[in-house]
Amino acid sequence: MSRQIVLDTETTGLSAENGDRVIELGCVELFNRKLTGNDLHIYFNPERESHEDALKVHGLTTDFLRDKPKFATLANDIVEYLRDAELIIHNAAFDVGFLNKEFELAGLPPLRSFVGEVTDTLAMAKAVYPGKRNSLDALCDRFGVDRSNRTFHGAKLDAQLLADVYINLTRGQDALLIDIASNEPTTGAVVLIDLRSFELPVLIATEHELSAHEELLAQLDKASKGQTLFRQIVENAVA
Repeated sequence: MSRQIVLDTETTGLSAENGDRVIELGCVELFNRKLTGNDLHIYFNPERESHEDALKVHGLTTDFLRDKPKFATLANDIVEYLRDAELIIHNAAFDVGFLNKEFELAGLPPLRSFVGEVTDTLAMAKAVYPGKRNSLDALCDRFGVDRSNRTFHGAKLDAQLLADVYINLTRGQDALLIDIASNEPTTGAVVLIDLRSFELPVLIATEHELSAHEELLAQLDKASKGQTLFRQIVENAVA
């Protein structure tokens, strides 16, 4: 059984070390890769103004945040919510750096001392799609995740979008079998799954993906001097 928390923050600026603060925390809980509804969403009074560029991104004004709680007053509750979970974060270094600073100001230890591990979906996406745009928006578009309500960046909405992206990013045959087998009793024996009882989706490549595939094959052809095995198999099949 695996508890995961998909997490995002909004901040007053880009540098926690220079005094910028967390103004919003959004968390979505997954258990065995399924949404549980046990989510967490908090706005904070940062006791400072947001930088102009940051305000354009999140739209959270000083007036809106003035009556919200200070991070330190809820820090212990946040620690207990996150405790022992795997955190799923896009560009994790940014959010972890800010949360560590907030915990430090509250007299608490850093994030990694009480969570299970931290998974960076940006690093994952770069490994799967090297050289491609791998922002959250780009990944939503790539996987067909609806982001039409995303006028401003919001921590809770972005965490919800990232949860969907993460499931798509890690969705493979192994993940499917793990999901199904997780409901079976553990006996130590190998569980055989008859996939004929499931309707598996057929994903059709887009024109862009086909074009990118052809471009890659052309590069392989050039590098191998026309000896690309895939090309030979296709040509033999056509012949």
